[in-house]
Amino acid sequence: MDDTVSIAGLDSWIRAFAELVAEHKDSLSDLDAAIGDGDHGANMDRGMRAAVAALDESPPATAKALFSKLGMTVVSTVGGASGPLFGTMFLRIGSALGDSTEISPAQLAAGLRAGLDGIVARGKAEPGDKTMLDALAPAVAALESAAAEGADHAEALRRAVSAAEQGRDATIPMLARKGRASYLGERSVGHQDPGATTVALFLTAALRAPL
Repeated sequence: MDDTVSIAGLDSWIRAFAELVAEHKDSLSDLDAAIGDGDHGANMDRGMRAAVAALDESPPATAKALFSKLGMTVVSTVGGASGPLFGTMFLRIGSALGDSTEISPAQLAAGLRAGLDGIVARGKAEPGDKTMLDALAPAVAALESAAAEGADHAEALRRAVSAAEQGRDATIPMLARKGRASYLGERSVGHQDPGATTVALFLTAALRAPL
């Protein structure tokens, strides 16, 4: 993996994410069934299949175009809160990356920071609320730290994935304070958050893809 990622590399990341979502569709829905509507996996799979089809139909030439297409497709095809939240994350990433065609680790970190800020603005969640934020926030911090140290994409992403997985696992003992899971009160404790799980898959996909 070089020090920059091309549009083709970003495209392969999105496709790897779609594959991971399809692979884990049932387990994601099972996680959601415990504290939500039980359709998170199916919804995200539908959205990512549509996103891949949209990329096939009209391959984007810039990072902004790619993530904007992804974000708009997810918003329009994924139901519940996941569509607006993941869609906002992707749209903000695209806006931050702009018309770049080669992305450095620092640019990627800045893009994901913008995505994180978009989720906070949209969902009003905070770390510890048992949401996707609990995996994304530590992952972004790890990416930023790695980029500041001059790490290449592979090392930066390894650190981000590790942080996201730790954040995902940390949602298990949390009391949900946002979304449908919050209606369960104490019964939400002991269950892994499906949104945080999907964030970890998103970052894992970057390591699997030929960036």
